[in-house]
Amino acid sequence: MPHPIRIATSEDYPRIMEIWESAVKATHDFLAKDDFDYFKEIIPRDYLPNLEVYLISDNNNLQGFASVAEGNLEMLFIHNDARGKGLGKELYQFMKEKTNLIKVDVNEQNPQAIGFYEKLGFKQVGRSEKDGSGKNYPIIHMSL
Repeated sequence: MPHPIRIATSEDYPRIMEIWESAVKATHDFLAKDDFDYFKEIIPRDYLPNLEVYLISDNNNLQGFASVAEGNLEMLFIHNDARGKGLGKELYQFMKEKTNLIKVDVNEQNPQAIGFYEKLGFKQVGRSEKDGSGKNYPIIHMSL
């Protein structure tokens, strides 16, 4: 049975950031503490209010979120406690049907994510030395 997916409101930001923090700590061990704190500050301030963010729930608990802008999957995070249950794939499929999603940028140092998107049919099409914030985290550009 599909899990409920709905659009996020500003009241959801604290839980979104809990999900983000849980997912990042589990999968982005390469992220420096200063950069972690930087993203923790700018995501709710600069990103979330300007994106259409969708939330997926499991047993009435918000467990993941995703957003697409201009065909790019800007974010897809699942709480570490809920990983491996298919929520990420379900949320991805929802976003793909709802938007013109064709590409995603993934941290090169996050091989789990690269593998996840490869299974969904993405191919590596390029690489950047720095991330979108100009920080020294190489990015793999992937496209369907």
